Amino acid sequence: MNKGLYEDLAVSKRFFLIAGPCVIENEDILMETAKELQRICLEREIILVFKSSWKKANRTSVDSFIGPGLAKGMEMLGRVKSELGLPILTDIHECCEIEAVAEVADILQIPAFLSRQTDLLRAAGNSGRIINIKKGQFMAPEDMILAAEKVFSTGNEQIMLCERGSSFGYHNLVVDFRSFAVMQETGYPVIYDVTHSLQKPSEGKKSGGTPQYAEMMAKAAIATGMVNGLFIETHPEPGCALSDAGSMLPLDKLEHLLDECIKKL
Repeated sequence: MNKGLYEDLAVSKRFFLIAGPCVIENEDILMETAKELQRICLEREIILVFKSSWKKANRTSVDSFIGPGLAKGMEMLGRVKSELGLPILTDIHECCEIEAVAEVADILQIPAFLSRQTDLLRAAGNSGRIINIKKGQFMAPEDMILAAEKVFSTGNEQIMLCERGSSFGYHNLVVDFRSFAVMQETGYPVIYDVTHSLQKPSEGKKSGGTPQYAEMMAKAAIATGMVNGLFIETHPEPGCALSDAGSMLPLDKLEHLLDECIKKL
């Protein structure tokens, strides 16, 4: 069990940060980003959880890069964990993946499109790891208690709920800031996924985004007093990234965003 980490996240005086590249592209980018994130967060006394996906299972196009796969992906995330001492968050998509992912990851993430999958939620709960449930774009915030109960039914109380925006038309997402307060009523830590909420889903053969609004949205979320953590996908050169190039925050803009959010506490 990860009681120590979960309690640290739940009672953090400042917001915690979940951050990293959308998908594992190669070891150099992974380590470069992780080291810079660690420096940034240590200087600000912000708890960092490193995130990157070993597989992106819901890409827009069949031609899109999906990641290095389970074995190679977990090997690279394991290096981040062992060399830098950072807790790791990554996705699971099927029950058969959980055992291997849980050997490395401290937090198992349920992707938004899978947030109602009972077997996946229960199997994730049985892993004993912290479970971060992304709110489906099709779900109301009050629906998240039912998703959480599926994990809780296994005896695992280490649950986090993540807002990533709701579908607004075919290619847009909006964030209802009341959702943070609604999800806080569950008693579980609430996370705001800044960059995914700024996606423009499935524009042609890839998703776009409006990362220029990331700072504004992050500050507004922190100012509600209802958000425990921020989720920000970031990359040294987002324009060259192999996934979510249109919505990731440039790594060199993260420090200013965090400093502005700290002012809202």
